[in-house]
Amino acid sequence: MSMPTASAEPVAVAPTKRGFLDRPGCGIYYEVTGSGPAIVFAHGLGSNHMTWWQQVAALSGRYTCVTFSHRGYPPSSEIGVPDPKEYPGDIAALIDHLHLVNLRLVAQSMGGQTVLEYLFTQPRHQVRALVLVSTSGSINKPSVPLSDPQRLTEWNRKAAGARADMASRGIAPPAGERMAREQPALHMLYREIADASRAFDREELRKRLAVLQTRQADELRRLTLPTLMIVGDEDTTYPPFLSDGMAALMPNARVEHVPNAGHSVYFQHAELFNRLIDEFFAKVG
Repeated sequence: MSMPTASAEPVAVAPTKRGFLDRPGCGIYYEVTGSGPAIVFAHGLGSNHMTWWQQVAALSGRYTCVTFSHRGYPPSSEIGVPDPKEYPGDIAALIDHLHLVNLRLVAQSMGGQTVLEYLFTQPRHQVRALVLVSTSGSINKPSVPLSDPQRLTEWNRKAAGARADMASRGIAPPAGERMAREQPALHMLYREIADASRAFDREELRKRLAVLQTRQADELRRLTLPTLMIVGDEDTTYPPFLSDGMAALMPNARVEHVPNAGHSVYFQHAELFNRLIDEFFAKVG
């Protein structure tokens, strides 16, 4: 029997570096995979660094993919409910620690708050491009200009009911009903990753994050870097139309609406998501 010949392409992806960054009060876990221009991925409230597995596998052949777990999220130090005011400093310290330049930032949901505050408060000359996924970050949502001022109020009412209904049936609302129905194995993995990072009261963290969402939408005009916003049209956690209002204020931003997708479009439709950000980064150069 002949043995299979070795492929010129790698058959597996593994971190080239992993470790803990010492920060005041905790250690921040991170992984570095691949080579090329750097992408730093910032996860949302219900996950950790592992949630980006499909992006790392697809992109690490061309990019240095950096994933990390926010403070308080295992395997970062378990410190009780973390203070999200520390998140921008944590990501800044990680970027400095890894000597990253000419980097791209990809942030989903809560990660958008981390990344936007980093961009607003830290020197950002080394950031080449930004991808915001299902997030308004630290922007005060009612300050985003909308053609119908009542639209946000009505969306909040309907979305709250939809989330409660999904939760009562064992569906993770950030994953969404469609993922649970059409991709049950993926939904189960989503829940497993979420449970693996459940080290504190997430509702308390959600409240702390909300208190910090005070920036007026007009401040987005200061962000001139190329920005791609990606939203799922079936999201019940974040109002996708807010991204259109935000992008209209930014000099160099556009929005990509993904049909049949919920809050976690990067997880649910990874192939499409990866293509969108890869093409965006290629145009940015």
